[in-house]
Amino acid sequence: MEDLHARTTPDSKAGDYSGVVVVTPFGEIPSRRLSRFDDAETKTLMVDVVQKTYEFIRPRELFDEKLDGTLILRLAERDPTPQCENPG
Repeated sequence: MEDLHARTTPDSKAGDYSGVVVVTPFGEIPSRRLSRFDDAETKTLMVDVVQKTYEFIRPRELFDEKLDGTLILRLAERDPTPQCENPG
């Protein structure tokens, strides 16, 4: 993730990237039409997200009836962004 984040971020006078284009042998591509990650980067990111989520939740706890919702309570206590808008 750090490698993806460490790249140069373009800017534009308008502040909306409307003046940013990528020049290719086949013509210019406006910034709003560009993908931010290529396929290999997307795969790397998704594999990392899935692995970290699996390690955090540990399925044996998620489905253990003896814990009776303890995991959900623990997750609520550890909310790293309590001020974040509710996505639901």
